[in-house]
Amino acid sequence: MSFLDLIKEFHPEDVRSAIEAKGPKDVEYALQARRLTLDDFMALLSPAAEGYLEEMAQASHAITVKRFGKTILLYAPLYISNECSNSCVYCGFNVTNKIPRKTLSLDEIEEEARVLRGHGFRHILLLTGEAPDRCGLDYIEEAVRRIRPLFSSISVEIYPLDEDGYRRLINAGVDGLTVYQETYDRELYLRLHPRGKKRNYVWRLLTPERGARAGMRRIGIGALLGLNDFRIDGFYTGLHALYLQKYYWKSLITVSFPRIRPAEGGFRPLNHVSDKNLVQLICAVRLLVHDAGLVLSTRESEGLRNNLLPLGITQMSAGSCTAPGGYSHKADAAGQFEIDDKRSPEDVFEYLRAHGYDPVWKDWDSAFLSGKAS
Repeated sequence: MSFLDLIKEFHPEDVRSAIEAKGPKDVEYALQARRLTLDDFMALLSPAAEGYLEEMAQASHAITVKRFGKTILLYAPLYISNECSNSCVYCGFNVTNKIPRKTLSLDEIEEEARVLRGHGFRHILLLTGEAPDRCGLDYIEEAVRRIRPLFSSISVEIYPLDEDGYRRLINAGVDGLTVYQETYDRELYLRLHPRGKKRNYVWRLLTPERGARAGMRRIGIGALLGLNDFRIDGFYTGLHALYLQKYYWKSLITVSFPRIRPAEGGFRPLNHVSDKNLVQLICAVRLLVHDAGLVLSTRESEGLRNNLLPLGITQMSAGSCTAPGGYSHKADAAGQFEIDDKRSPEDVFEYLRAHGYDPVWKDWDSAFLSGKAS
């Protein structure tokens, strides 16, 4: 069984109807449950649950502290290329956008990496556009090997690979994979991806499973909020997280909550996702998947990120740049989207520490696998 088999059992319109049918009693019942059923999860995603956000927040906070304490892992994205062959209508890297393109050399990648290490980061996320002919697997492997000595953990957010491709990256030093489905609604997905390899909905949907089978220690998923109704994609994201935890339990599952930000091309969200909606979604996911890491990026503002922390967040980016070369010097290439929280990594670290959190730059080392950790 794959997640494709499971998702076919939940038609989007049936999911919508079930969520909208939930009432206050369903929400109250869900809040009393030790473990949510999918029916309970739908109740917490429903419009009826908007009147229970305080109760949801308190329950979400209690579970997070019990499972994770007050530790927040800090990481940084490292874009090494913005070249892309896809035409995703919402993305600044869209092949039809007339933007400065750049793929970093290995020396430039190391220069960027050393800046991030100087800020304290030991966990990074390596990103590219989707242009395998110009930013191939050999290149990504070489980049990982080049910077591997600088970091304890390297994750990738690149174009989907087969299992052998992920094994090659693991052998090079990668231990984490992030891949957003963007939207789980297949019809909407095809409209948003008119051409390019990313148009293959099924290939992308099953990417986390290929990565997990290859041996990735960490698998990150999420939907791009603002494309579909957040309640519908929120349900499928939770369903996906549960599936991966059940069948690929050796991998740590994380869930991200990226909202659409301004980018080249001028795409505007198809469905508005308010701050209140985001709070509801984060709490509902935490109450469904107690042990998943919940990730919040610099797409959100400083004030909102500060306020969302107690709800269940366990991992945050800081001091982010979405353009290749943007850390070591002024980028001469375009970024993927505009960030909102522009605080330095040091400022984020100090804020967390001053407010009772335990910010960490490192919570993993490959030496753990060999028993050589000191």
